[in-house]
Amino acid sequence: MSHPMKTLLSMLDNLLENSIARRVEARSLQDRAGVYRFCGPGALTGRSFHKTVKALDGIVIVWLLGLVLFAGCSFAPNYTKPPIQTPAAFKELTPPQFNATDGWKTAEPGDNLMRGQWWEVFHDQELNAFESQVAGSNQSVAAALANFLAARAVVKQTRSQYFPTVSANPSVINSRQPSLSTPSTSVTSTEYALPMDASWEPDLWGRIRNTVKVNSLEAQATLADLGNVRLTAQVEVAADYFQLRVLDAQKQLLETSAAAYQETLKLTRIQEGAGLASGQDTDLAETQLEITRAQATDLGIQRAQLEHAIAMLLGQSASTFSIATNSLGAKPVAVPFGVPSQLLERRPDIAAAERRVAEANAQIGVARAAYYPTITLSGAVGYQSTSIKDLFSAPGLIWSVGSTLAQTLFDGGLRRAVTEQARAIYQGTVANYRQTVLTAFQEVEDNLSTLLILSQELRQQDAAVAGSQGYLTLTQIRYQSGLESYLDVITAQTTLLTNQRTALNLQMEQLTASVQLIKALGGGWDFSQGTAAAIL
Repeated sequence: MSHPMKTLLSMLDNLLENSIARRVEARSLQDRAGVYRFCGPGALTGRSFHKTVKALDGIVIVWLLGLVLFAGCSFAPNYTKPPIQTPAAFKELTPPQFNATDGWKTAEPGDNLMRGQWWEVFHDQELNAFESQVAGSNQSVAAALANFLAARAVVKQTRSQYFPTVSANPSVINSRQPSLSTPSTSVTSTEYALPMDASWEPDLWGRIRNTVKVNSLEAQATLADLGNVRLTAQVEVAADYFQLRVLDAQKQLLETSAAAYQETLKLTRIQEGAGLASGQDTDLAETQLEITRAQATDLGIQRAQLEHAIAMLLGQSASTFSIATNSLGAKPVAVPFGVPSQLLERRPDIAAAERRVAEANAQIGVARAAYYPTITLSGAVGYQSTSIKDLFSAPGLIWSVGSTLAQTLFDGGLRRAVTEQARAIYQGTVANYRQTVLTAFQEVEDNLSTLLILSQELRQQDAAVAGSQGYLTLTQIRYQSGLESYLDVITAQTTLLTNQRTALNLQMEQLTASVQLIKALGGGWDFSQGTAAAIL
């Protein structure tokens, strides 16, 4: 039983004791003096005084009982957020030998959250334009928003149970019946009625209050779901966009290489005509050129699919959407992050899981309230008459007041089973919440380690590109001097192109990992700003 309930019951007990004492004293005075009079014309007899005291006591008692009914009891367990063991720091933190250009950094005071439009850190205007369309056009986000609005409407529906239900049922009835005095004739009559009914179920045991809490928490959870769906769509747009731009860069690289191979083929044919090269060299040069052209053409398949995926994420038809070819302009950014415990506040999926734990806790109170009786207060007032002109007259006034009490005496263990089910569901939501937190830690650590390894790999790959470029230059000089065969030139060119394409793929993986790290850290989502909106 809640503390206000106990306090009100204590006040009620004291009032009843004082009331009884006053009545005994008044009766004693009446018995001894016969009449207890006040000065003035409004003299009050002992009997009327006794009735007045009784009436006043009754009013106060009814007032206190009303407060008790509103305060009620709550059988839901006191909710505390399930404890989570969080490490003091992430395992894959930036070592001192690496810097912020690796794509991540330890958060400084004031920037431990990616606030607002996180994609702007990549400084790509086209990406900014696409991301701005996600919230308003993505259909998954629209569906999640509709779910939130529906959940908020359910809260309003449940709150209506706090108040009485009032209804009106006006009617006009014409009837014809046989006359009792003259059976061969009939009597026609018209009856007018304007009744109004009211009923109210006081929330004695907190069933309605806990149901409102359940629905409010579910609305908050669906608001967090909305944030998670929006963040997921934004991340997918950014990841697909960066992959598309890397494909554009690879296609540009292949086309440049093909143009160089075309010139080499022309030179080889001239040398073949002059007897300085063999037909085998010409065939190798032509084969290399066509392979490179085929690789450039093959990139069009994946690029078209990425373009279609972006169109879908933006809520547009793939048939009318296109992205112009452009070079890769985005660079890896330093993503700030804080301590692991901050994930519990900044990730929308964790917030949604925690709100559903609180919801399941309140549902236990709803289940336990079924053990106790329900009281329904009802009343009716209105007018009824056979003549419309006399409908609102005093004789036509009708009214009724009453109450009913309902208590389940035997249900074969139904209520106990429902309560056990509610407790089991609560334990399940706690486990889901902790699993969501563990998954969040894993995702952050995965992307931190990915960025760390990629930063090392990119430096190594850049060195490989530089080395293969030098090897190609030296091989071409030796070939022109007659010290190398054309096969060595082809091998050097292929090695350089492969290393350049590998470097571009690593840049794409680094950008994608940066975006995924932002998602793992919760992006710019802030649940503390949205809890009130869930129940307004």
